[in-house]
Amino acid sequence: MAANSFDLIVIGAGPGGYVAAIRAAQLGLKVAVVEREHLGGICLNWGCIPTKALLRSAEVFHLMERAKDFGLSADKIGYDLDAVVKRSRGVAKQLSSGVGHLLKKNKVTVVMGAATLPAKGKVSVKTDKGTEELTAKNIILATGARARELPGLEADGDLVWTYKHALNPPRMPKKLLVIGSGAIGIEFASFFKTLGAETTVVEVMDRVLPVEDAEISAFAKKQFVKQGMTIMEKSMVKQLDRGKGTVTAHIETGGKLEKMAFDTVISAVGIVGNVEGLGLEALGVKLDRSHVVTDEFCRTGIDGLFAIGDIAGAPWLAHKASHEGVMVAELIAGQHPHPVKPESIAGCTYCQPQVASVGYSEAKAKELGYDVKVGRFPFIGNGKAIALGEPEGMVKTVFDAATGELLGAHMVGAEVTELIQGYVVGRTLETTEEDLMHTVFPHPTLSEMMHESVLDAYGRAIHF
Repeated sequence: MAANSFDLIVIGAGPGGYVAAIRAAQLGLKVAVVEREHLGGICLNWGCIPTKALLRSAEVFHLMERAKDFGLSADKIGYDLDAVVKRSRGVAKQLSSGVGHLLKKNKVTVVMGAATLPAKGKVSVKTDKGTEELTAKNIILATGARARELPGLEADGDLVWTYKHALNPPRMPKKLLVIGSGAIGIEFASFFKTLGAETTVVEVMDRVLPVEDAEISAFAKKQFVKQGMTIMEKSMVKQLDRGKGTVTAHIETGGKLEKMAFDTVISAVGIVGNVEGLGLEALGVKLDRSHVVTDEFCRTGIDGLFAIGDIAGAPWLAHKASHEGVMVAELIAGQHPHPVKPESIAGCTYCQPQVASVGYSEAKAKELGYDVKVGRFPFIGNGKAIALGEPEGMVKTVFDAATGELLGAHMVGAEVTELIQGYVVGRTLETTEEDLMHTVFPHPTLSEMMHESVLDAYGRAIHF
């Protein structure tokens, strides 16, 4: 095989692309990865990982402020925003260089530059040194997505920020407006609020965290308001007037327009796929609102061309991208992988309190025609939660009344992003309420609430 000829070329080295490349290399394929910016993509460099590092600092700061509750004393509590950000960048850098090491270890060729697809099976890469022409029988598009910018609300890096600016903030906001209450918006609102910013969140839908179960959204909102956040639902930012060091937002709620002044605005109104400049239209690839249209195996309809992760549409989650990458690599290598089921992928939001879910919400299950049994269990009924000083939260489970199938699980509270995986495994193994009831959960743990919530769905909860 010629030096520039491969079995597989992956375009984009985020959590979809680099994982696909490693799995394909493990299966004996000759693989190249093309990346224009950072190994590890947005997730490792500007997304999931650095935000968790920031949020951890905020969490520790919050605990220090509560020292007295735990019989401890901590004086002169403060923070150095630059040091908090520096730690977060260090974490991102460590993991990003780890990806480079993994690709090298698996003998994946890395080409840094911007890719285009001049013809089927061909990739042209514009590098620092000129243009490299590569060929491969199979190509995976894993180019990810970027922040959606609404007209008039564009980021300038000074008064109006995207997630990238918020991760490396030029200053600590005093009066912050966050537009959008999905995972990204609410995580930044939570971070800056904890550090003392007066925070307002504007959400166009009828509730915050609109993809979550309505009951969980309502519970989370109550906690945010208790922390001092202002939440404006069914509201829209129509215009931003930028002045010197101040932004006046025109916010429409229920037909009424009000003007509010802020020193910082974070726009978190969704994402758009990175589909431009690749030459996809000329190849005949079908696009739908900035996303590549694929089948359940991530095939684009063009022979040998696949699309995974954010570019292939919702849910926009790193772990979905990774799993699709593995699936496609195995498909290319002649194996028979299962397609990725979106409803078995958990969503996790690392605000304070955390939110996590998998499967259908109660409303969605009913809409799909299921007769449901619903169980709930509050954190206040759990010994470990009280011992941790985290009594605010709940676990909710939704079952099919006819078969006992676990249709969905929804949680809000401390560490639920770690707990949700128990239900994810359960769904993958096609568990029923009976299996979950027969499972012995260790005591004292937060996970016992998962058991109790199942029992509650069938009127058998012990501790509530």
